[in-house]
Amino acid sequence: MATPHAEPLRLEGRRILICRPEPEAFRLAECFRAAGADARVLPLIEREALPETPERRTLILDLDQFTHIITVSPYAARLLLDELDTWWPQVPAGIRWYAVGAGTAAVLAGQGLSIRKPASGWTSEALLALPSLAQVNNERVLLVRGENGRELIRETLEARGARVSVLSLYRRITPAYTPEHINQLLGDFAPEAIVTLSGETLNNLIALCANSSHNLYDRLLIVPADRVAEQARVAGFENPCIPGSLADNDIVATVAAQLNGQDGGSGKAK
Repeated sequence: MATPHAEPLRLEGRRILICRPEPEAFRLAECFRAAGADARVLPLIEREALPETPERRTLILDLDQFTHIITVSPYAARLLLDELDTWWPQVPAGIRWYAVGAGTAAVLAGQGLSIRKPASGWTSEALLALPSLAQVNNERVLLVRGENGRELIRETLEARGARVSVLSLYRRITPAYTPEHINQLLGDFAPEAIVTLSGETLNNLIALCANSSHNLYDRLLIVPADRVAEQARVAGFENPCIPGSLADNDIVATVAAQLNGQDGGSGKAK
């Protein structure tokens, strides 16, 4: 749920660069523009659904054998629902469904599933703190994610005795941009704030800056969690900031508060 704001957001003329994938980038850019900002989009990750394999089909057909199903992103949730629609006329009962973050939970809940998610926070660490995942010895867990995703959830649950299967539904690709396009957005546009909502996105931004000789390390950098904030600091970014939530309105509110020299409780600078 978006945080209510007592005053209108003031971002007239502020230059914001959004590096998250589509369609989320366009949606967030529209929120920034509604607040008066000049928002541009430079997705640094593209997502591509993976072709079906016999192993994947087996996991889907064995869905009712799992006690816990964990979905890590809205995109993974949408692809999983497509698979359910194809192979399961009715969702099997008795499964505990989990989402990392409110956006993922909303996608699954939109299909009538009862979702467990952290009461606060939107990270793998927050999800793993849920009581229902504390005692999982010999229970089957299906982890729905992208190819080569972060291993913390799998490794932690296996250490707790769970039998974890990974269902990879998509791959992430680094887009290719012309030098002219990069120079226009990183140089001529000169963003005052940059939105990078994953560690992989941040790594791609760091590589892009290094390869194009653009120095953005003094800009406001919006990151999703402490882990990515530390990653940004190590790389040399001076002002990473975590919003109050990853809802679009809260991201906009955090940027407005930071660029206007206020804290306002909408985010915490790191």
